[in-house]
Amino acid sequence: MTFDLFDALPADPDTPPATEPLGPGAVVLRGFARDLGSALLQAVGEVSAGSPFRHLITPGGLRMSVAMTNCGEQGWVSDRTGYRYDPVDPDTGRPWPAMPGAFRQLALDAAEAAGYPGFAPDACLINRYLPGTRLSLHQDRDELDLRAPIVSVSLGLPAIFLWGGLRRADRPSRVRLAHGDVVVWGGPSRLVFHGIAPLAAGDHALTGSERINLTFRKTH
Repeated sequence: MTFDLFDALPADPDTPPATEPLGPGAVVLRGFARDLGSALLQAVGEVSAGSPFRHLITPGGLRMSVAMTNCGEQGWVSDRTGYRYDPVDPDTGRPWPAMPGAFRQLALDAAEAAGYPGFAPDACLINRYLPGTRLSLHQDRDELDLRAPIVSVSLGLPAIFLWGGLRRADRPSRVRLAHGDVVVWGGPSRLVFHGIAPLAAGDHALTGSERINLTFRKTH
């Protein structure tokens, strides 16, 4: 089963954030992080100075088009041996940078607004998209605690979020995400397949030709 969602965004930037359902236990919080954009992006720069963005290799030997890094107690990594969480950045040999307080508070607030109080993420995956970059349909299932939700924050260029079903073959809906939109999913939708369509070229006042995505997870 898939769920359709209007692509329309509020015309007035001062319009209060709207909550739009994606499916059972899943919502889009429109504009929830919009006013925090500059501070969040500054923190991304500080994190990536300690653990630079890189293109991971999948277990099948493919190079991911998304560039990524992590912060928090755990970081998600991929190589020929598989997908996993690791407290050490394999590129630097050091622990991942600490999760900025603004990140942690945003994740907590967004989760609570979506009906998941007390969310305590220990990992934040930071993905950088350029025009043409995509993320194929997948499930977030490397976490040991699947009771906790996923909180995903969009910054910069708009993207088309692909929201599928519990089977890879389910046809996904196409959901337009703009700067500051936050998607939260858990409960019955925790293992829904999702992805990002190839990013369209554009220019954003804060990120230029890029889109940055913050994905918060509780791994244990």
